[in-house]
Amino acid sequence: MRELVEYIARNLVDDPEAVRVNEREEENAFILELTVAPDDMGKVIGKQGRIAKAIRTVVKAATTKSPKKYIVEII
Repeated sequence: MRELVEYIARNLVDDPEAVRVNEREEENAFILELTVAPDDMGKVIGKQGRIAKAIRTVVKAATTKSPKKYIVEII
């Protein structure tokens, strides 16, 4: 899942080298922390958070059979 979020983010931003995705595990969820360059933050979040919501929707759809939830946090 980490690779999917990284791929989507790299194609959205102007500085793809600054994209980082850290994955950490909690007791019932995996948390994907997406970090981008400060200038690209608006491109990843989008107007009224629409792009961020779309990224979360894609991740949720890709992990429907997983026993744990995946949560995308934009840092």
